[in-house]
Order: sequence, then structure tokens, then C-alpha cells
Amino acid sequence: MQYEPNTFTHAIRNGTPQIGLWVTTSNNFTAEAVATAGFDWVVLDTEHSPSDIQTVLGQLQAFEGSPTVSLVRPVWNDPLVVKRLLDLGAPGLVFPMVQNAEEAAAAVASTRYPPRGIRGFSGTTRANKFGRTTDYLDRVEDETTVIVQIETRAALEQVDEIAAVDGVDGVFFGPADLAADIGLLGRPMADEVWDLVRPVAARLQANGMPCGTLVSNAEFAAQLLNEDFTFVACGTDLGLLAKGADALQASVRAGIE
Repeated sequence: MQYEPNTFTHAIRNGTPQIGLWVTTSNNFTAEAVATAGFDWVVLDTEHSPSDIQTVLGQLQAFEGSPTVSLVRPVWNDPLVVKRLLDLGAPGLVFPMVQNAEEAAAAVASTRYPPRGIRGFSGTTRANKFGRTTDYLDRVEDETTVIVQIETRAALEQVDEIAAVDGVDGVFFGPADLAADIGLLGRPMADEVWDLVRPVAARLQANGMPCGTLVSNAEFAAQLLNEDFTFVACGTDLGLLAKGADALQASVRAGIE
């Protein structure tokens, strides 16, 4: 059995725009509901959700066989957490709150086997089809997506060094935390946030580093993909559920005479 290519990794390397969704409902059934919606990629979030290793397993299984690549955001840049997620078969990881090149290098190292990293070895895992993927060790390093999140002004100031770390496949700008860091808590769409992010993203993209982000506005997401971003998540599954529920009840209530 041969290693299945990670279409997201190759797409962002080629500069092909990728539309994504954040998955925060911690449930394999709701994951399955969006698995065939046509998104290029999703992030199974464990940082800001009640997800754990078991729920992530179910979500990965729900996306198995769909064209959507299911990356995972670990709760932190922790090699023990990363090891378990990779053994489950996570095709890529989005590392939160990376502040400098040293932290980016640590993130990459946790996804690599020795001597290039520190990932512990297990011969029979879901990732290698329980030992049946014969070229797993030859292919996994090149196929696994490593995304680092830039979420503070301090990280923005060091982003060129962070992006230069060998093994970093993409830089993800977190507008919500960046907004909080510059005194605009709860205002991720503020012009001041994007005035900081956009020129940095343009510079990185011009130098060949794919850039991504998460916004909850379809029009703005498309605008970013038309400009300087390669991969953009345009909402969250929980946000869609909440907003859809609000809109439905409001529409019915407005029609009652």
C-alpha cells in the first residue's frame, strides 16, 4: 500500500487558492456533514473547543475518503500532543501562537523522526494504515503540512525569521488574537489589524511562502484569496449553526401576524 498524497500540501506549494472551514463542534457526525461540502481543507480545532484525542479520531475518520484535507490544530506546541495526533493520521498541523524562529523550529522537529526531529516511532498506527503503508517513512516528512500561526505584534516583527525555518509550509495570521494584542479585543476585522497583516502577507507570498488566515466573512475571504493569500478559512461550523439558527427563528417570528 502506497502513501496517499496530501493534496493541500501540494496545492499551497503550487500557489493554488484553498478555501477552508474551521471545525469546532467536536463531533464526528457534524464533521461528516461538512466533509463533502466541497471545502479544500478544514482545521479540526482542539485549542478553542472541547475536542480531545478521541473526538479528533472520529473527525479524522469522518473526513476519510472525502476530498477535504483535515488538518488539526493542537492545543499547544507540545511534542507529546503532536506525536499522538500524527499517529492518528493527521495530514497536517496548525501550530498556535508561534512567537519566534526557535518555536517554529520546535514545531517542525516534533513532526520529524530522528535524526531530523524528535517524533517518537511506532510501527503500527492509523497514520501508516497499521503498518501497511510501505513507503510511509520515506514520504511522511514531505507530505505532512506544517503551518505556524502568527498572532501577536512581536511575532509579526519576527515573521521573516519564522518563515525561513526549514520545514514550515505556511504562515497563518490569527486576526482575533492579533487584534487583542494591539488593544482591539473582539475586533478581528478592524482596519488596524489588516493594515498590519496585509503588507507582511504580500511580502511573504512574493518570497514563495504560502499565507493563510480565518475570517467569518465570505466576501472578505474571497478578496484575500484574490490578493495575497493562498489558503483562507471562511467561517466555522459552530458559527454557521448559530447564525443559521438565529436567522431561521427571526425569519419565522417576523412572519407571524
